[in-house]
Amino acid sequence: MAPTPNQSAGTAAGEGRRRLLGPAVLVLLLLIAYLPVWRAGFIWDDDLHLTANPTIVGPDGLREIWTTPAANYFPLVLTNLWFLHALWGLDPLPYHLASLALHAGCALLLWQVLVRLRSRGAWLGAALWALHPVNTESVAWISELKNTQSGVFFLASVLCFLRWLDAREAGRPGRGAYLLSFACGLGALLSKPSTVMLPVVLGLCWWWRTRSWSWHRIPWLLPFVALSAATSIWAVWEQAFHSGAIGAAWSQSWGERIIISGRAIWFYLGKLLWPHPLIFIYPRWELDALVGISYLPALAVVAVAGLLWKARAGPVGPVFFALGAFWIMLFPVLGFFSIYFFRYSFVSDHFQYLASMAPLALVAAGLTASSENLGRWRAALLAWLIGGLTFLTWKEAAKYHDTETLWRATLADNPGCWMASNNLGNLVGEAGKTEEAVALYQAALAANPAHSAAHYNLANALDRLGRHAEALSHYAAAVRHQPDYLDALINYATALRRAGRATEAMGQLRSALRFAPASLQANYNLANALLATDRPAEALGHYRAALRANPMFYEAHLNLGIALYQCGQWRESEESFAAALQIRPGSDAAREYRDRARTQRTTTPP
Repeated sequence: MAPTPNQSAGTAAGEGRRRLLGPAVLVLLLLIAYLPVWRAGFIWDDDLHLTANPTIVGPDGLREIWTTPAANYFPLVLTNLWFLHALWGLDPLPYHLASLALHAGCALLLWQVLVRLRSRGAWLGAALWALHPVNTESVAWISELKNTQSGVFFLASVLCFLRWLDAREAGRPGRGAYLLSFACGLGALLSKPSTVMLPVVLGLCWWWRTRSWSWHRIPWLLPFVALSAATSIWAVWEQAFHSGAIGAAWSQSWGERIIISGRAIWFYLGKLLWPHPLIFIYPRWELDALVGISYLPALAVVAVAGLLWKARAGPVGPVFFALGAFWIMLFPVLGFFSIYFFRYSFVSDHFQYLASMAPLALVAAGLTASSENLGRWRAALLAWLIGGLTFLTWKEAAKYHDTETLWRATLADNPGCWMASNNLGNLVGEAGKTEEAVALYQAALAANPAHSAAHYNLANALDRLGRHAEALSHYAAAVRHQPDYLDALINYATALRRAGRATEAMGQLRSALRFAPASLQANYNLANALLATDRPAEALGHYRAALRANPMFYEAHLNLGIALYQCGQWRESEESFAAALQIRPGSDAAREYRDRARTQRTTTPP
């Protein structure tokens, strides 16, 4: 019997509800897993990208984002942040929700990509990836909106490319899908250049669909290749000359880079299989290119890749595809190119945000196939797995509540993290816990004795505690390790002058002015030192330089007037005191000095 219209409508409605159930459950699980971010604030690097970024909170704006190096290498992300700031100001919640929404979008797109790739357990693969705690860093850290936003564009590009392939198989041109894939690829690259491996991933997906390769496909991938090549050059230049990834921390030999790449691949796979501990800053590996055993991880990668390549047409084809995609997407962060973050560690959870999709999809396919005969236990097993990942992500997200929580969690698992010790020292020092700050700075220096900022911060803390002699030695160490450290040079000079070493103090200030000739504080302090040693004529130029930096600097006007007075320049002296009075009309000192200068001007013969 044919179904009635009402029965057909009911069936269609039921199918519609079932189609919505999968996305709804996935989004609900994500909301639960990331509940802690609803109360989280800003953390490390969020000031650089958002809260103190002049293109977002200052006068620069969209024009500078798109026409100057101010955007670093992710202008589309900064544009997103600019609009969020225009709507919500600096309330952290909308930014966290935006990142979570983008991550949910990635999960739903990944699901559809896996469906198009005819992967078993497509929903489970998307869920394992979306809820895996290794991705918490990318979602809970506002600065890594770069990951979640580029992920949406990257997956949309892959999905559109697969739709184009479907259209070709059906005998249709599908140009719209191809062009949309290219446009989304451009969006991914403008959000984060590490997506440059997109054309290789597209080629791998094309191979997977047909299990064969034809060089006639190259022209279709060339536009993507050209776009990625241009972005790669841009990103390498930006990391070196804008982010500052040049120097000893990035001077690894090619042997050391090969060692890093091999260890990193196994490290990332290990964190997917056993995500404990997850650390915001992992210990930085010690490298020795002369030790043969150091190359074993890289050799193992080559051996596994060779075996998989040889057997790619057989039953291990899915493993070849998944691990191939994993290695391809990791390639930009495997150590062959200098990245500023390598100063702290050669690996980071957020580096494998996209790459982790492929092996987790492979795990989902394996679980789906192997659990088919488990009956009702299958649902319990999968629920236990999904529930466990949700709990672990919820627990991990709590670390990102605020900066202090993050640094304390980092030090709990990586006590030798000098950057976390130094930054936590700054936080507790600002809260008035100077003794704790001193201990943290000392821990940072124990891990990295050449860390100039830790020397400087420790010197400031010791100074506050009245331990001036110890402070002096750490100011000296700060400028020894970083000769152009302006604040350290200025504070070192102040400490020297207090210790009665005026000549050395002036030497440090002159060094500061070689690096920053327009520095207000260096010019003003040097002028004061010259004035105090009866060299007023030499002080004049430095007071004037300080006033060029800040024309409303009352003390500079006052002291310039005194220096002019001592040089016998009565009129200019009177004018300088008058300027000081305009800034502070109630200043008795400025008024008295002005009257003296006026008397000298009117009574002294020309």
